[in-house]
Amino acid sequence: MTNPPRDFRPGAAPTTYFTDPDIVAVDPAFEPYIVPNSAIRRLWTGALWAEGPAWNAVGRYLVWSDIPNNRQMRWLEEDGHVSVFRMPSNNANGNSFDHQGRQISCEHATGRVVRYELDGAATILADAFDGKPLNSPNDVVQHPDGAYWFTDPPYGALLYEGLPDAAGGPSNPQGHLDPRLGQPAGTAPRRRVLPNAVYRIDPSGRIDRVLTDDEVPDPNGLCFSPDHRTLYVCSTGKGPGDTGPGGKGEIYAFDVGGGALLSNKRLFSDCIVDGVKCGPDGLRADVDGNLWVSSNAGRAVGYNGVTVWSPKGKLIGRIRLPEVCGNLTFGGPKRNRLFMAASQSLYALTVNTQGAGPA
Repeated sequence: MTNPPRDFRPGAAPTTYFTDPDIVAVDPAFEPYIVPNSAIRRLWTGALWAEGPAWNAVGRYLVWSDIPNNRQMRWLEEDGHVSVFRMPSNNANGNSFDHQGRQISCEHATGRVVRYELDGAATILADAFDGKPLNSPNDVVQHPDGAYWFTDPPYGALLYEGLPDAAGGPSNPQGHLDPRLGQPAGTAPRRRVLPNAVYRIDPSGRIDRVLTDDEVPDPNGLCFSPDHRTLYVCSTGKGPGDTGPGGKGEIYAFDVGGGALLSNKRLFSDCIVDGVKCGPDGLRADVDGNLWVSSNAGRAVGYNGVTVWSPKGKLIGRIRLPEVCGNLTFGGPKRNRLFMAASQSLYALTVNTQGAGPA
């Protein structure tokens, strides 16, 4: 990190450097994406674990989740005002706005994917597969054919981020944890019965399982390439109640066929930089097909933030943050501002490219 350490606080003095020293061009191919007089800014802090940023282009605001605090937050582009957007949020994690401008949220506590309609109503898009309750949907994106694709790992069974299983379940085998504490009256504890997976919600409402845990262990963030011919999925670490080895912090790519068909699985990146594992979580593509990926390097502080990869899986750039980054998205009126939800804070950086589509 910079030396002496910089002050990221919202009211702190701006950086005096012409090019932000925490924007690192690993390869010359990244240099055209850097705006020299744009610096990383911490817009807000105060979350317990910030996740799932999504940009509303019509309202010109950013929504993100503060999972343990059971709320969604909103940042207004016009004056930087931050307020609670939705509380309780059912420990919502990933958020997205579809091509019709409707917010889609993945809820940990209820194990469902919800769409907020333009008239203010809410629609449950998915809460079960094959008659069995989902685990804890994590991230969601829409395909131009109208289908929604989402991941369903077990992280919502963490006491910190959602509800542990009912007594005897995979994340609560001894039954010492009471999942009803802090919940509304009548909350029925659930027990995990489905393996981790990636699903597709067809416009007809049919739900297909498109990837199993054997194919992508502990699937987390996902996004499409700009032409929607490639699906990228992050495989993160072992979750609560997992019996297998768990994910290794890698990104996989698949060719997208018609409907729910995927083929040609391949390792896109092992996310190891300078020998440091920069665990991926959320990711987004820009219009040139580069992947901007959140990085969780733990105590290897200088490697937390964002890694940027070419369409061929070559590391070209890094954005260093003083906190672990959980997820990111492109937004702003020109969709050229990178918003980063990182641990307790929200950061932003103007870049010389645009996000590939709606957040």
